[in-house]
Amino acid sequence: MFTLRKRKLLYIILTVTALFLLAIHSKLINHQQLASHDWSLTSFGENFDFSYLPNLSDSLKNTYNRWNLKSSSDSDASIASIIEPNNVQFNFIHKNKKKKQTREEIIESNSKRYAELMNTEVGKPQDASLIPPPEDKHQYKRANATILALVRNSEMSKIGQSIRRFQKSFNGKFNYPYTFINDEPFTERFKQKIVKYTEDAPVEFVTIKPEAWKKPSSIDETKEAQAMQVMYDHNIAYAKQGSYHNMCRFYSGQFYNVPELQKYKYYWRIEPQVNFYTDVTYDVFKYMETTGKIYGFTVSLYDIEESIKTLWPETLKYLNTGDNYKYVNPNGSFQWLVEDLQNPQKTKIAGGYSTCHFWSNFEIGDMDFFRSDAYNNWFKYLDSTGGFYYERWGDAPVHSIGVSLFADKSKIHWFRDLGYNHDPYYNCANTPFTSHCVAGKFSRYEHLNDQNCLMNWLEYDGIKDVYTRN
Repeated sequence: MFTLRKRKLLYIILTVTALFLLAIHSKLINHQQLASHDWSLTSFGENFDFSYLPNLSDSLKNTYNRWNLKSSSDSDASIASIIEPNNVQFNFIHKNKKKKQTREEIIESNSKRYAELMNTEVGKPQDASLIPPPEDKHQYKRANATILALVRNSEMSKIGQSIRRFQKSFNGKFNYPYTFINDEPFTERFKQKIVKYTEDAPVEFVTIKPEAWKKPSSIDETKEAQAMQVMYDHNIAYAKQGSYHNMCRFYSGQFYNVPELQKYKYYWRIEPQVNFYTDVTYDVFKYMETTGKIYGFTVSLYDIEESIKTLWPETLKYLNTGDNYKYVNPNGSFQWLVEDLQNPQKTKIAGGYSTCHFWSNFEIGDMDFFRSDAYNNWFKYLDSTGGFYYERWGDAPVHSIGVSLFADKSKIHWFRDLGYNHDPYYNCANTPFTSHCVAGKFSRYEHLNDQNCLMNWLEYDGIKDVYTRN
């Protein structure tokens, strides 16, 4: 492994060699392609013909290439990440303007830009031909998808309210099937009540197998109890609720393997006590299918850093083992994961992870992505560490890190146009089809505006806007 000093020395040697060889063989440098302002060290390196040095090893070439990438000011993505065997690392690139701002100034700026963005009137996504509601929903050829809800019998009324709103917003027009899952059998009363809310949409009730839900036998219960107490002392919600830890683990890496879900590719997750504010006039699943998107969300925010202190370090440990580096997508959303300006204390405590995540109580995803070796093997490693019980790793940060590392960022979609609320956060855009929410409002509590990290995802990872103004 070359040190930084050795790489600099090597770079100088290569450049001097190039200049010397230029004098004796004009073909060594493609000088005809260089303008007068391109006669720099970087330009010589880029145009140097390595084929004239047959004894130059591949490792030497790679070292030059890595140094060149790390030295280039116009290649932030390359500077920010190194993806190679036993050396996977991600570094946040501070933009000069932001680096000079205080945390308070950054929060104020991001909050202002978020409000302006959400108050700007937009239409529907413009990167695909959208499918409108069919005249006959019973004859409609739907995408291979289901509406997914993990819910308890005691939440019948609360999930019923969500379904009623969801039917009015979207599914009453397209009639996608529902799948309700529970770690205990659903009661007949629950089933009878639910089918009234779902109208004439197909419904399936599923009991999760114990091995997919219950705590693994490998968990040290004494260590777990001590860890839960520490989290409880830090006021981490649900710290001592074993069922919550089970839920986080299940939704992180077990749900897509439920036998009854194997027939589906896409899912739209809904939960009790959520609101849908938009009259959706296109088939969202068909949009995902047409564009090849693998993940859709509405809200992005920071997590409780004390609950995921080792999630990122363990992830890096996994990526730097064997050939696991190959799973990382070179065009992933890396900057968003390691941003350290808005809430630097979170990044510090979480081992270099910003804790930014897509809020998973609303997510539209491709289960084939989660079933892939890239995601599934990583989850199995995470599961082996016990972090879902010794800490409180949530499915939201796990999903978010997974799609950010293993998927092209262009395949992640912010549904800017879909109004949504799960207390206390909102996604409320200014569209002709959205009502009963305040455009630009992120939370009903103003002091929580610092938890919004959507602008960081849009800015630092260069996400393309697929919406147009009306």
